[in-house]
Amino acid sequence: MTAPALPSPIDAFVAAVNRGDAETARAFFGRDGVVDDWGTRYVGAAAITQWSAREFVGAKGRLTPTRVGRDGERIVVDTGWTSSFYSGDSRFVFTVDGQRIREMRIVGH
Repeated sequence: MTAPALPSPIDAFVAAVNRGDAETARAFFGRDGVVDDWGTRYVGAAAITQWSAREFVGAKGRLTPTRVGRDGERIVVDTGWTSSFYSGDSRFVFTVDGQRIREMRIVGH
């Protein structure tokens, strides 16, 4: 099965995560970017960096997108997620602003 095409900047973000490049992945979020990980919010560069080191890129995370869709201005990516912290199917809901990710919500499938 061919992986679905991801829109920019999500395609480059996923590539950075999958190669373990935490600095590049974090840089996709502006200074006031938000990660909502199953209801726990991390706001701003410092909080996202700490969260990612513990639970995302630093946990050797890898995203395998299986479906991409839109919900209004949001981009919804269903994915397989594997890491040393948690593994399982997840849904990532992105709100982008140009080449920045304004918010990334990780929710149940």
